[in-house]
Amino acid sequence: MIPPLKPKDSAQKARLWMEELRCNQLPVVENEKFLGLITEDIILEANDEEKPVSEFELIGKNCFVYSGSHFYDVIKLASDHNVHMVGVLNEEGNYAGVITVQDTITSFAQSAAVQIPGGILVLSMNQINYSLAEISRLVEENNAKILSSSVKEDELDPAKLKVTLKINRLDLTHIVATLERFGYKIIARFQETKVLDEEKGKIDMLLKYLDI
Repeated sequence: MIPPLKPKDSAQKARLWMEELRCNQLPVVENEKFLGLITEDIILEANDEEKPVSEFELIGKNCFVYSGSHFYDVIKLASDHNVHMVGVLNEEGNYAGVITVQDTITSFAQSAAVQIPGGILVLSMNQINYSLAEISRLVEENNAKILSSSVKEDELDPAKLKVTLKINRLDLTHIVATLERFGYKIIARFQETKVLDEEKGKIDMLLKYLDI
């Protein structure tokens, strides 16, 4: 829904569109080819709104994905280029539109991995020992499933990884015990309090029913 600018458009037009659309970046397109993004900061630094967009140094010239790309690719590109939106090209390499980081986050929030209730575990391990298949096997032994996983390098030790797991169980007690039995180090766990709150609520209702 964000219209592209043409190289011949003025910086003033770009600024007006940014104000109207409440954004500070806009795509620039010529003959269906994505040229990059122009930002409000670039225009303000030039201090000449009569200049055409073609005379500005655009950013994010290679900041684009293809229409079948995963939203992880969008987030990574946006982060790498420090932009708020990413160009989208069709199979022929022609401009199809842009997707914003906010759109991507919304899409992620609507995914099953986020919507399905569950608990989250964060594991720390040496990179050489990482095997998602092995971790998944141990989780499934407890009649649970890994809904999503993410892996990143430990900021304090490049030889180690932090593995974040979303599991379709709120009570992670047995899963944690199994993982620890096999030598996995759990450094964080979340959402277990919901289980305790639910159980406490059931007990309170029972005591009230029994008038104790």
